[in-house]
Amino acid sequence: MNLEPALAELSHRLGARFSRVPAALAQYGQSETHVTGGLPDAVVFPQSTAEVAMIARLCAANGVPMVGWGAGTSLEGHALALKGGVMVDFSQMNQMLAVYPEDMLCVVQPGITREALNDALRATGLFFPVDPGANATLGGMAATRASGTTAVKYGTMRDNVLGLEVVLADGRTIRTGTSAPKSSAGYDLTALFVGSEGTLGLTTELTLRLHGQPEAVSAAVCAFPSIADAVDCVIATIQSGIPMARIEFLDQASVEACNAWAGTSLTVEPQLMVEFHGSPAGVQEQTERFAEIAAEMGCTGYDWAKATEDRNKLWRMRHNAYPAILALRPGATALVTDVCVPISRLAEAVEETRADIAESPIMGPILGHVGDGNFHAILLVDKDDPAEMAVARRLSNRMVERALHLGGTITGEHGIGCGKLGYMAAEHGAAWDVMGQIKRALDPANLMNPGKMVRQK
Repeated sequence: MNLEPALAELSHRLGARFSRVPAALAQYGQSETHVTGGLPDAVVFPQSTAEVAMIARLCAANGVPMVGWGAGTSLEGHALALKGGVMVDFSQMNQMLAVYPEDMLCVVQPGITREALNDALRATGLFFPVDPGANATLGGMAATRASGTTAVKYGTMRDNVLGLEVVLADGRTIRTGTSAPKSSAGYDLTALFVGSEGTLGLTTELTLRLHGQPEAVSAAVCAFPSIADAVDCVIATIQSGIPMARIEFLDQASVEACNAWAGTSLTVEPQLMVEFHGSPAGVQEQTERFAEIAAEMGCTGYDWAKATEDRNKLWRMRHNAYPAILALRPGATALVTDVCVPISRLAEAVEETRADIAESPIMGPILGHVGDGNFHAILLVDKDDPAEMAVARRLSNRMVERALHLGGTITGEHGIGCGKLGYMAAEHGAAWDVMGQIKRALDPANLMNPGKMVRQK
């Protein structure tokens, strides 16, 4: 690596948008969870695709690693500079470039956050539905193939990204996909880059599918005597064909945490939080059908939130579940893990995970987007205590092994990063080596986010 000449040239070209100040670099060495890693040697703040391409060409010519940075909300250390190099912070590429209401599409830069995008779209009657909870950037969401609370109705980033502009490791800029509703022309490169976690290139522009803002919305929270009853209600609702927009699960510990954090008074029992979108008549029918199913499954409490402010309070509570759970053990950090299983095996997976955690010496509330079989355990640990970390890793291993045994995946939405790299062989087998071949074809010098996604040689 010929680091210093590359950094000197970047400093000359970017001026104040280049930094090697230790305090500035330190913020890029942390993640939202226990996963930590090395620091970059410098951070740059490009303002255009041309500048990103220039950065890539200089880094490629000098063998300098590059890592993209959005909002830093990932949970598995995706954006840590494990090999040093240049951190490419996209915070100054944060605009909605165009919106096409008739086609229900928009074009954005990677640094725009989902909340800022939906604020910009409000007057159009359209919105972007993927909601991972955190106010993540669209570039980061595409990189991790994010989903979230609304995936059960609107799909994940895989379903809502139609095209990309990407700068490759050698500085070439390519476009993938089109604005057409479908295509059968060539390899689906958009799908390849969505979920690649910045290991194949740096995304500089995204074409996104939009959806109409629903005419009517209704939400509810309902309690159940057991986890199994709540999950069985989810399964029965899905099998009945009721088109839910969201259906979230919180176990007793999560409910207790949310009550303390948000000042709510939910019954400390397993809870489902649901939301329906559509016409007034359609939403009314859906809520009534769901209420009947919940009653059959033993629902012990039911509270509808029809007013906008009540719904916002409900989902604000859910989105703040992570800091609320951290507050259950002040000073602790979290080993956060997620898995996804077929809906038919969801109750089994959640119950067995709950039993494992209950037998351990650490706290681990469970919650998740159970409408698509995805749930999370937030294992509260002292990261400086090797014994606690070992227990948490064993619990995480058990979740992964169970998910694979049940026909599921090691992560439904958090992604791999460096935190789950060790599980890739178990899920993918020989296909993991194929991923490595694709990586080497596009990035032979392993400069794009090295240490992530593929087997390290």
